[in-house]
Amino acid sequence: MSLVFDSQSIPSQTIAGDRAEDSLKITFAPLSLENVYHLADSAANGAIVVMSGTVRDRTDGQPVTLLEYQAYEPMAIAIFQQIATDIRQTWPDTNRIVIHHRIGRLKVGEISVLVAVGCPHRAEAFAACRHAIDTLKHNAPIWKKEHWADGSSSWVSIGACEQEQGNC
Repeated sequence: MSLVFDSQSIPSQTIAGDRAEDSLKITFAPLSLENVYHLADSAANGAIVVMSGTVRDRTDGQPVTLLEYQAYEPMAIAIFQQIATDIRQTWPDTNRIVIHHRIGRLKVGEISVLVAVGCPHRAEAFAACRHAIDTLKHNAPIWKKEHWADGSSSWVSIGACEQEQGNC
């Protein structure tokens, strides 16, 4: 069974995680590094680690012209919430968690995902941020369609992409 949505039917939406300070979102709108950094900022932070995933111009040596992302939004947001819960259990001093993923058609160079974690110390911020993006890529129901320079295209599950190729 394939879960596909009409691109006009899902509005951009932010959902709070375990704490009101968290920001979990799937959106058609362009993502902003500055906005995500601001959302992760707190006077209690000694570190904010941000991971930005961008559309690159090649996959396995083949030229890419654009990517198209689709998501089963309710389940993806539930996965984002679980990631936030897991982070707070493993790194309880975490102050803020931001997970934003873009859907729709993205050109080379555009940001597809931003994850930011604010913590008192850099080691936990780095570890928590890495946990968030790795878990998202393995578990969230988000798919991407790679459009190639020769006009062909193919769908790739992010989880399968990470497991099989290790370079997505």
